[in-house]
Amino acid sequence: MEKYKRIAEDILKKAKELGAEVAHCSVRESETNEFNVDGNEFSLFRTLFDRGVTVTVFVENKKGSVSINRFDDESITQAVQNAVSAAKSSNPDTAWEIAKNIGEKHFKRGALVPDREKLFFRTKELLEDIKNRHPLIIVEQMIVTHTSSKGVYMSTTGNTYFSESGRYNAELMYSAHEGEKATSFFGSDVTVADLDKPFIDCAFIERELTDIENQLDSAPTEGKFTGTVIFTPGCLVGTVFGNICDNFASDSVLLDGTSLWKDKLGKQVADERINVSFKPSDERIVCGQVYTGEGFIAEDFDFIKNGRLNSFLLSQYVANKTGNERAKNSSFSIVIEGGTTPLEEMIKNVKKGVIVGRFSGGSPGTNGEFSGVAKNGFFIEDGKIVSALSETMISGNLADMLNNLVDISKEILIDGTVVAPYMAFDGITVSGK
Repeated sequence: MEKYKRIAEDILKKAKELGAEVAHCSVRESETNEFNVDGNEFSLFRTLFDRGVTVTVFVENKKGSVSINRFDDESITQAVQNAVSAAKSSNPDTAWEIAKNIGEKHFKRGALVPDREKLFFRTKELLEDIKNRHPLIIVEQMIVTHTSSKGVYMSTTGNTYFSESGRYNAELMYSAHEGEKATSFFGSDVTVADLDKPFIDCAFIERELTDIENQLDSAPTEGKFTGTVIFTPGCLVGTVFGNICDNFASDSVLLDGTSLWKDKLGKQVADERINVSFKPSDERIVCGQVYTGEGFIAEDFDFIKNGRLNSFLLSQYVANKTGNERAKNSSFSIVIEGGTTPLEEMIKNVKKGVIVGRFSGGSPGTNGEFSGVAKNGFFIEDGKIVSALSETMISGNLADMLNNLVDISKEILIDGTVVAPYMAFDGITVSGK
């Protein structure tokens, strides 16, 4: 770690000499051990090395930032010069602010050293488990890795953070095939801190493989109706709350004033059963964020609590511009706790609707309106799954949807990066043939 510290100290010294009043930088290296599978067969093992330096300076309230991937003195000197030049040519803004006087911190998370032999065993085991348990599945690509990283963040405002982390990840892309029939592709992903469990027993990999096999005989829904949509945990996080965060609570929409929720802080924006937090320190999150890009120590916080908007997702810069408070972390370590209703019972309670595993459509507008194709899903009628979906559209409004919650599943996805249940919402338009 001393090497990274010396480089960081040199960067800050050079920045001050060139006229920066405030500066901060990060210096890091990472190593990735990677197994690749293509078409159900091992195709590659490789080790990747990466390094990075980011320099940010402030000159008379003007910001400049440069990133490079070299550690040599000439490249470092040039990077600092370029950052200072960029700052001097930008516009001044008194809202820029980074963390001050936190001191020295040390962070260690996860599996710092890879167990390559066991990683290969678990990868081979996963491939065999899929072949044996799910013979109709073709693994189009599987990438299994261990990534370790270490480095330092340092600022002229009195902060030095040493960080080391390591994690394993399995990422799969697959589809089901039987004769001339084939499903749409689907992806499963899990991040873990150790290799104690078979990958197929982690997250919802087993469940997702089964769902895809059950989608070989698909059919479009008939006509158009307003009904219930059950979002799988992955779709709930990525499509529903990912877009809610971007469109209603992020830096850009609060800064330009287009957020529907700009005046909703502390007010009801969702059904009181909905609770959404960002918790990088949660034990179910692997190698969660420990500090933000502005140098603040990451803390857990509630985004929506009992249906009320508890916090925006703002950087310190936009918080200063808008008069709001910054978010206590800038990760997407989203945690949505489950309810008490088993998924099977949720399905039984649906008169007419669909389960959506993946959504294909454009990003919703800032008004929350969305429309797109429901992928990797199922049609439900009178409490039973009738068929897998094809050629089916769904549309609605994200803000309205949060107030039309039907239920939250007891089952929750824990994939190392997020924690989330199934959620069912009423009032969504479903359009078929």
